[in-house]
Amino acid sequence: MERLVERLEKAVERLETVCQGPGMCGDGSSKGVAQYVQAFDALLAGSVAEYMKISKEVGGDVQKHAEMVHAGLMSERALLVMASQHQQPSENAFSSLLKPISEQIQVVQNFREKNRGSKLFNHLSAVSESIPALGWVAMAPKPGPYVKEMTDAAMFYTNRILKEYKDVDKKQVDWVKAYLSIWTELQAYIKEYHTTGLTWSKTGPVATEGAKSPSAPPAGAAPPPPGPPPPPAPAPTSCSTDDSASRSALFAQINRGEGITSGLRHVSDDMKTHKNPALKNQGGPVRSGPKPFTAPKPACNANPSPKTSPKAPALLELEGKKWRVENQENATNLVISDTELKQVAYVFKCTNSTLQIKGKINSITLDNCKKLGLVFDDVVGIVEIINSKDVKVQVMGKVPTISINKTDGCHVYLSKNSLDCEIVSAKSSEMNVLIPTEGGDFTEFPVPEQFKTVWNGQKLVTTVTEIAG
Repeated sequence: MERLVERLEKAVERLETVCQGPGMCGDGSSKGVAQYVQAFDALLAGSVAEYMKISKEVGGDVQKHAEMVHAGLMSERALLVMASQHQQPSENAFSSLLKPISEQIQVVQNFREKNRGSKLFNHLSAVSESIPALGWVAMAPKPGPYVKEMTDAAMFYTNRILKEYKDVDKKQVDWVKAYLSIWTELQAYIKEYHTTGLTWSKTGPVATEGAKSPSAPPAGAAPPPPGPPPPPAPAPTSCSTDDSASRSALFAQINRGEGITSGLRHVSDDMKTHKNPALKNQGGPVRSGPKPFTAPKPACNANPSPKTSPKAPALLELEGKKWRVENQENATNLVISDTELKQVAYVFKCTNSTLQIKGKINSITLDNCKKLGLVFDDVVGIVEIINSKDVKVQVMGKVPTISINKTDGCHVYLSKNSLDCEIVSAKSSEMNVLIPTEGGDFTEFPVPEQFKTVWNGQKLVTTVTEIAG
């Protein structure tokens, strides 16, 4: 019994920590708080608190990023509280209520983009790729699968963290587990309380943008007084009387039955445009039907266009053990020659350029590049090509693995010493591998993009499908 009490006390302490002090998550009791809000508080006190704790221990950019994630979760909690006290609003009003969450998602993602040179870039990327899961509140009727999809997007980076720190730093491994557990528990929470979408109250006023959830008072303070009553409805004007008279006259005419058509004029064939084309060439006003509905344009653009953003400076520098090659345009003579086995190269947003890496290096990553040519000698780890277009990679020595992900247009030139290289591809197209011949030329082989999967009675069997020409 004592152990149970001790565990409950620790849970309360963690909840208060997550809520940034007593009173920030409510008045300290569950009275008047919906059950699914209490369940969300339990998630905050559990996996979220553990994630915040380990992120603080890791420190640096990871800690700052975690604070932004926490702010997004608290915005989501505020929406849950509102939903528990209000009826479902109109679509436009709901979009306004979602704005704090969407803005915080943007803050988290922008932090990753501004810190691409961070030593913990994989951590920032894992969070940035999965944080849109907070938008599940708008994903009816399948919010749960949406969260899983966003979680899967983070797996690419969390696997890289596990691979890098598995036998080196247990704290980093614990960070991955704590972070992923947030989304795993959120999926279970959604399945129990919001299976087909955010659950709104059946009673109470309809939620509006102005109906913000009141901030909880500090512990021991009296609740804030209720807001002023809504303004009285405007007094009816004479136009309402005219409308009533018009409606009465309309219904009176409809009730005449067949007699309603007695006032219509007969249209002869010479008055019909499809039988008398000359009428189309005559002048006169042309009546048109109502314009189709178009969504109103937003007053301001939340995301400024790339044209207005300042151009990032071009980089080619060694930062610790990482070579950073970024924002290069029309540079055809980029060379990295002073390399070591422990160094890695990260090439980001380079366009219409050529890069040569001499010597033996640990790994190379091409990210968001276009029309880039890469020539390298030896890589002992992996060459990764991500989010790129029209790139050419040539191996002069050896490389064990080449990974191509979310890339359109990729030519890989292998050397005689690298014919045993493994090429792993996903969500990519127009990939070709060129094999050297005895005469010094290359023979081109396309990487399959279309597959056929069948059930053989025991398991799924996938084979390459030949496209008929």
